[in-house]
This record gives sequence, structure tokens and C-alpha cells, in this order.
Amino acid sequence: MKSLIALISTLFISTLGFCQQSDPNAKKVLDAVSAKFKTFKSVQASFTLRNEDSKGGVLGTKKGTASMKGARYRVSIAGTGQEVFCDGANIWTYDKSANEVTITKPDNSANTITMQKLFTNFYDKDFLYKLNGDKKVAGKTVQEIEMTPVDKTKPFHKVYLLVDKNAKTLYSTRILDKSGNVMVYTVNTMNGTANLADNLFVFDKAKYPGVEVIDLR
Repeated sequence: MKSLIALISTLFISTLGFCQQSDPNAKKVLDAVSAKFKTFKSVQASFTLRNEDSKGGVLGTKKGTASMKGARYRVSIAGTGQEVFCDGANIWTYDKSANEVTITKPDNSANTITMQKLFTNFYDKDFLYKLNGDKKVAGKTVQEIEMTPVDKTKPFHKVYLLVDKNAKTLYSTRILDKSGNVMVYTVNTMNGTANLADNLFVFDKAKYPGVEVIDLR
């Protein structure tokens, strides 16, 4: 579960970038998504995370919420007692079942896919990407972008993004790892005008009596 919450939190924090060999039509779509997201001062979103096997069989589904404000974010997964807080300088990963919180520093390396990466710039020198065209999903017209990491040592070999063509926002992300498993993240709702206080993104030890603190900074 800790690996799941870590992945979900990293799905919320950085930027997939641009490569000269990539499809310029895909870049136009990603530029539009980045520009739209940058107009949001803060964001509240709900999402569904689905794990699948290589044949498309569903291994598990979880729902969660995320709040974002600049480099700060907070992610909660329903029914797991797992939460992640980040104030931009520190990350607190809380596990309710163990009543412990682990403190780390943000990982800004190119080896992680993060939600801010997926929500903001999208185009990273470490990826090649192409536009696969339009399709209909849940009554929406979406544009599919296929991304391939240049570095073949990464734990995933493909990332597929679906972008809402009219709203210019991310609809879903499909990550194919090398073990044959698939993780699909789908945005259910997004509010780009949320009023979020800065203390929302800081773990308050006083609210968690008896919590064990593991500081790995």
C-alpha cells in the first residue's frame, strides 16, 4: 500500500517534457493542456485508480482526492487510511493502520511520473510522444497521446494520455510497466477555482495522537 500511495503522490507533482523527435501535433495538444492548467491558482480533484493485468483484467480499483496549489499537494485514498502531504519542501506519508508518518524530500528526478508532470508541462526530454488521434470515451471526444521513455531502464515502457479535446484538460493516464501490469488514473472531477489554505498541505502531528514519526530527510 505504501508503494501505491507513493505512486499516486508522484502522479501529482512534476513535468513530462519535450523532445525534438516528437510529434509536433502532440506538442500542440500538450501545450494547450499546460496553458489551461497554469490558469488555475489551486485545484481540487477526485480520481479513480485502476490496476489491470496484461490482459485487461481488473486487479483492483481505488478512489481518491487530490488538492494542489503551486508545488504543494495533498492526496487521500478512500478506505485505506493513507494520506500524503507536501508543502513543496517536505513530504509526509501517513499510514493510519500503523499510525506512523514518514517524512522525505520531494524527488524531482526524471525517473518519476508525477501528477503535476501529467497535469502541467507534459513534454520532457526523456520522452518521445505522438498523437494517435481522436476517440470517444464516456461521451467525450478525447485525443490520445502515446509516450515512450527514451531511457529503457525506466520501470514503465509506455504511457498513454487521454486529453479532453474541448476542455483542454487531462482525462486519463494509462501506464504500462515492464512486469505486464497496467495502472489507469482517471480524473472524475476537477475544480480549478478552489480556495485552499496553505496549512492544508502540512502534516499536523497534534491531530494524530501517538503517531510515530520516521524522518528520512
